[in-house]
Amino acid sequence: MPFRPYERERDREAAHRIWREVGWLPPGREEQFERYVACGRALVADAHGQAECLVLTAPGRMRYLDEDLPISCVTGVTTGRVARKQGLAGALAARALAADAAEGMLVSALGMFEQGYYNQLGFGTGGYEHHVAFDPAHLQVPERHRVPRRLTVDDWEAVHAARLARRRAHGGVNLHCADITRSDMDSDGSEEAFGLGYADGPAGELTHCAWCRTTGAEHGPYRLELVWRTGAQLRELLALVRSLGDQVHLVKMREPAGVQMQDLLRQPIKHRSVTQRSDYESSNHALAYWQARILDLPGCLARTHLECPPLRLNLRLSDPVAAFLEGEEGWRGVEGHYVVTLGAEGGCEPGEDASLPTLEASVGAFTRLWLGVRPASGLAITDDLRAPDALLASLDAALRLPDPRPDWDF
Repeated sequence: MPFRPYERERDREAAHRIWREVGWLPPGREEQFERYVACGRALVADAHGQAECLVLTAPGRMRYLDEDLPISCVTGVTTGRVARKQGLAGALAARALAADAAEGMLVSALGMFEQGYYNQLGFGTGGYEHHVAFDPAHLQVPERHRVPRRLTVDDWEAVHAARLARRRAHGGVNLHCADITRSDMDSDGSEEAFGLGYADGPAGELTHCAWCRTTGAEHGPYRLELVWRTGAQLRELLALVRSLGDQVHLVKMREPAGVQMQDLLRQPIKHRSVTQRSDYESSNHALAYWQARILDLPGCLARTHLECPPLRLNLRLSDPVAAFLEGEEGWRGVEGHYVVTLGAEGGCEPGEDASLPTLEASVGAFTRLWLGVRPASGLAITDDLRAPDALLASLDAALRLPDPRPDWDF
């Protein structure tokens, strides 16, 4: 079946139908869909003369410790009903990865519908995200908040700029295209969505804000996305959220990287028990729902600077994506044998050194190790990664990284 770039005039009706069939395109949202497609690469696969599979990727940057790496995020993989189970999605996604790698992207990431499918393209599961739900009146933040500015979907450009300038921890992702933020803010077309924020930048730009969605405006729950640069700004936003507690019984939010929200809640364990199985149940849930894979191994390792003694090893890396790219020219994944150096200056070169210990891994497992999702000794138990115990211990000591937290759903 033919694989080709998306052509708006030719493919838009078929693409709309595909998204309707998977439940992603409510009536009246076609214009928003077109803006979203235009945010990056769009490829289609044809069946019976029309597009039946659509894959979207969008460029951005990912924070790796103190480095910013080019990343391409897969923002959509959809197949129409007549072409399911024909191998179109995997083959088309592999071609999108190859095109992104050819343009200098070092890493790819995506949000998964279920664990396992994208492993066949070399992706490995990311770290846990914690989502907390609590009564805002139970927030213990002593600060008083100022009167905020009201935000609407029309402020999408200001909100996008604030997202790009927000505090990013290890693993933090920025997607470049402002229309992605516009789509995120207007994802369901709900009139109940609103924002509150503060414009404290030198030129009056938005610095920190909360975007809220709700299907129950009176008592909630409210679903919050917080954008902030400093701890003081986060605390002001939480004080603002606390002010809603006279009326709103529950808010839900992703726990910010580096922060334990339970520290800021009054009697969290008691309130969890009291509200259990109610419409306003306080909770803390953890789920890993994103995945990542290295596209350019030398490029990633050259940007890896660790505070550890130099560690050299052989790496025998497997990459299943090559099976989807048979007969294709150019990028075929990162499978191969490498001599890897980790330390203040990282890097790799093709080959093997008989004097060095050897690590064998799939690209997905090695990506998880490199990102700090789990230590080598843990991945050796649960994933496709093998090495002598002494090397596993050395890798555990070398790759002591913070939990990677994208802080941007894609």
